[in-house]
Amino acid sequence: MRSERTRRDALGLLGAGFAALGTGIAPRSARAEDDEEKVLTEALVLRDPEIPVAGNVDGDITIVEWFDYNCPYCRKLEPELRQVVQDDGKVRLVLKDWPILGPVSKVAARMALAAKYQDKFLKAHEAMIGVNSKLTEPRLGELLAAAGIDMDRLNRDLTANVKAIDTILARNNDQAKAFGFNGTPSFIVGKFRVPGVLTMAEFEMVIADARKAKASN
Repeated sequence: MRSERTRRDALGLLGAGFAALGTGIAPRSARAEDDEEKVLTEALVLRDPEIPVAGNVDGDITIVEWFDYNCPYCRKLEPELRQVVQDDGKVRLVLKDWPILGPVSKVAARMALAAKYQDKFLKAHEAMIGVNSKLTEPRLGELLAAAGIDMDRLNRDLTANVKAIDTILARNNDQAKAFGFNGTPSFIVGKFRVPGVLTMAEFEMVIADARKAKASN
């Protein structure tokens, strides 16, 4: 029991108020707390309607990942995380673009979100997260075209919806900062804050803990 509680404390168990960020977070002003409440509602963190969902859309536990397409740790983790989600069968996976590693990362994030208008966000995501080399703008176009994305439509959708897309990216960024995340990848699993990389076995343990926490509420 003690080891289970220690693990939960280390991960940062979010309290009944979803904006509770666990221990070790600097005190915030009343205005900052009000801002956090606006971006850290359970609905916007776990069920933002503007962000497509992978895994089981009706799953009982949600994993939210903040990632960057140029993040080598995100790339390395991707197949393992997908395997955990597939093996479990009852996990919703919410993929939140957090482009913090330079201008090309921002271009990639905008292109992925533009692809959702042709119902190909996940195809775009898999194409860009699945490479081992540093991304460039010409390479992005090649990867997406090879994945079956209609690039002419993507560019039109990006132009027409750039404000909506940038609003999503700003919200993702505000959430990540409010949770105290310092880099990618970072996660929420159920109501556990997971600032960093986990192994497959650790993900399975946290998912199990999240189910126990949910059942006890």
